[in-house]
Amino acid sequence: MRQTAKLVVHVVDAQHLMPRDGQGSASPFVEVDFLNQLSKTRTVPKSLNPVWNQKLYFDYDPTAINHYIEVSVYHERRPVPGRSLLGRVKISCSNIVYEGDQVYQRFPLEKKWLISSIKGEIGLKLYISFSEQDQTFPPLFPSKPITSSTQTEENIAHLETEDSLERFASAEQEDLADSACEDEEKKEEVKEAVQKLQRQEVFARPAPMHSIRLRSRENPQDANKPLSRGHPRNNNHLQSYADTEANDDMNLDLGERLPNPVVGERFTGTYDLVEQMFYLYVRVVRAKELSTAGGSDPYVEVKLGNYMGRTKNFDKKTIVPEWNQVFAFPKERIQSSVLEVFVKDKETLGRDDFLGKVVFDLNEIPTRVPPNSPLAPQWYRLEDWRGQGKVVRGEIMLAVWMGSQADEAFPEAWYADTASVHGEGVFNIRSKVYVSPKLWYLRVNVIEAQDMIPSDRNRLPDVFVKANVGMQTLKTSICPMKTANPLWNEDLLFVVAEPFEEQLVITVEDRVHASKDEVIGRISLPMNMFEKRLDHRLVPSRWFNIDKYGHGVLEPNSRRNAFSSRIHLRICLEGGYHVMDESTMYISDTRPTARQLWKQPVGMLEIGILGAKGLAPMKLEDSRGSTDAYCVAKYGQKWVRTRTILDSLSPKWNEQYTWEVYDLCTVITLGVFDNGHLRPVKGVSRDATIGKVRIRLSTLEADKIYTHSFPLLVLQPHGLKKTGSGRDTLLTWI
Repeated sequence: MRQTAKLVVHVVDAQHLMPRDGQGSASPFVEVDFLNQLSKTRTVPKSLNPVWNQKLYFDYDPTAINHYIEVSVYHERRPVPGRSLLGRVKISCSNIVYEGDQVYQRFPLEKKWLISSIKGEIGLKLYISFSEQDQTFPPLFPSKPITSSTQTEENIAHLETEDSLERFASAEQEDLADSACEDEEKKEEVKEAVQKLQRQEVFARPAPMHSIRLRSRENPQDANKPLSRGHPRNNNHLQSYADTEANDDMNLDLGERLPNPVVGERFTGTYDLVEQMFYLYVRVVRAKELSTAGGSDPYVEVKLGNYMGRTKNFDKKTIVPEWNQVFAFPKERIQSSVLEVFVKDKETLGRDDFLGKVVFDLNEIPTRVPPNSPLAPQWYRLEDWRGQGKVVRGEIMLAVWMGSQADEAFPEAWYADTASVHGEGVFNIRSKVYVSPKLWYLRVNVIEAQDMIPSDRNRLPDVFVKANVGMQTLKTSICPMKTANPLWNEDLLFVVAEPFEEQLVITVEDRVHASKDEVIGRISLPMNMFEKRLDHRLVPSRWFNIDKYGHGVLEPNSRRNAFSSRIHLRICLEGGYHVMDESTMYISDTRPTARQLWKQPVGMLEIGILGAKGLAPMKLEDSRGSTDAYCVAKYGQKWVRTRTILDSLSPKWNEQYTWEVYDLCTVITLGVFDNGHLRPVKGVSRDATIGKVRIRLSTLEADKIYTHSFPLLVLQPHGLKKTGSGRDTLLTWI
């Protein structure tokens, strides 16, 4: 049994289907077509609201993301062989989720032909499963009618009389008309497929566009929310400024249109929107057979002129050390013709022992340009410290090449211009990409409770419910009537994030008097037990037993404790909404939480972050101002952070990033910050805001490049201030 990816189509039910048997009913079944794989459910006789609850399995190809799953509902005619279409739906594979994230969805049935009479909807669950399945797929639909396996269906078939054949005559005529329309549609589908193939052949990959730039007038944008590693916060003080500036200065001088634009073409970033920055890369992998007895504590020094990088050393003695570290030296700062790699043994006392070295002539180092394959590391024999070709014991595995910031090793490399940073500070200066956690609305419908017994049994309680998720706490109103069986029917709405590590804590309390609330009972429920929904349908409600000192347990059909207090709740995770974690005026994403409801992206946005100039000094060092600047860009769920440029008021990043665009009426936010973790001010490690800028995608035109300097804005206690400018290159590809 081999573990492969399977597409699972869980056919649950259908509702309000069109009658087709001439008696006001239908005998529906479902046929699913995925990449020429056909499978069907059983037939449910005489039902316009059938329930199948049947899973169909298909071989899944990850490259089929642009294909569709076609689900068709048919009426099986009897005793005359044949079938009649009750409706169909086409579902894009791009919205299919993995097992565990599937959610019940209802799809309205659509017409296949113009003259068809279709109504109703079908309920499905679609997901990709990697569990081992030993499924035997049903055979393709035979030419003969499929016989029923149940006694009920056989009786129905034998009860059909000659009078019923007359009622089927109208259905036969409709099927003939449907067949004629089907032939015409097949011709259209073939024609569309041929045209699609022709487009794929004609639309070639565009050439690099580093020579195409679009200049625009100044377009200052406001920026009111700080960009940090946490969630964004809103700041409404800049909204009025944003409206004024946007209206006054949003006219862009459009430049030259890109040649041969290809709609929908997605290509990987080749750093063609930024200035090429060349580096000498040295990857130190491992060493072997070093000349030490009983192991050593080796490390490697990479020296190029006045620059020197050093690998980590090991706490324990080893004879086969492995570092796998990358060093990058800017080509523009190289002042030597040779690269030296030293292997040394760390000593607790005295000078470290020399184990050998390797010397490279820079004129013989190869150049690598992505997407060429990475340069494979090689073993090099170590030489004596005096050189002269004298070989000593031991070998080291290295890879040395000349590349640019487009190299895969660029984000993880140690840079020569940051040699003063050591330890954990190295991780604070590297470029990073973050993905925001998926947010859900948690709806808690508090319906009623029973047997709420206060500590003072001589009085009836004033009961209310308090719900808590993490730092969020909400309460219901106090039940209007003093009773042991209170009724509320109130909704409480929370925001929760994946992975669901927090629990929902429900507490039932009694208002003894204005300054005292007494706990009657409490339950704690994990998030993974709640159903996810994408529409307005009601999820089943549940009764939970509560105990003053225990945890809630889902109550079985028969209550074990007749006197246990319990509460009636309806809880679900809402996936059909977008959780508003940004200001509506500067929102960057409007998609609902559930991926199944996402539409196809309308294009791609590429941004090249070139640099900044005229930044304000953020801290004092040796009686002079300095700034360690990095840039953050946030759009949708994706955050990017450039590397930190040390001690520069005009940093150059030249990094390029790409986002998928789902809605043009969105905003991308960029901010420049000072890294406070390298040289803390007064012992406080906090990144300070230098300035921000926002760009509305609706002001950009498709298939054009914009190269422009935006003023950086920051809100200070005495008002809004411009603190330098950032230079960005934007390419919209829609």
